[in-house]
Amino acid sequence: MERFRVAVAAGAAVAVAVAWRSLRRVEVDGASMIPALLPGDRLVVVGRPWPPPRWPRPGEVIAVRDPREPSRVLIKRVVAVDRPRGTLEVVGDAPDASTDSRQFGPVPRASVVGRAVYRYAPVGRSGPGPWPGSTIGPDAKPQG
Repeated sequence: MERFRVAVAAGAAVAVAVAWRSLRRVEVDGASMIPALLPGDRLVVVGRPWPPPRWPRPGEVIAVRDPREPSRVLIKRVVAVDRPRGTLEVVGDAPDASTDSRQFGPVPRASVVGRAVYRYAPVGRSGPGPWPGSTIGPDAKPQG
């Protein structure tokens, strides 16, 4: 019985460690996601530390590596998914203030860091996503 308890405790510790590694905090930098997200908003992003992660859906806000500078993480909204090619088209809610798939094209699924699920700061704006945006619709789809 003692072995069982140790095994359960070890399994639980591993599960917590894996789940903890899948959480990331990201700060919105710039005006590309106004009105849904403002500069300085802080988000919890959930990734999956084991494959295969589910495909992001159009309308979801995600963190994605900038294809021009992979060390930089962008917060964008998914507008299209192309499973045969393994790519996503992502845009900001404020087209005039956003550099996104309209400029750099689709991004590979592998560049997705995770889904933004909760805004934890500032306190007066905290709460769970999704955050409605203005980019979903036939006119918002990236060109190309």
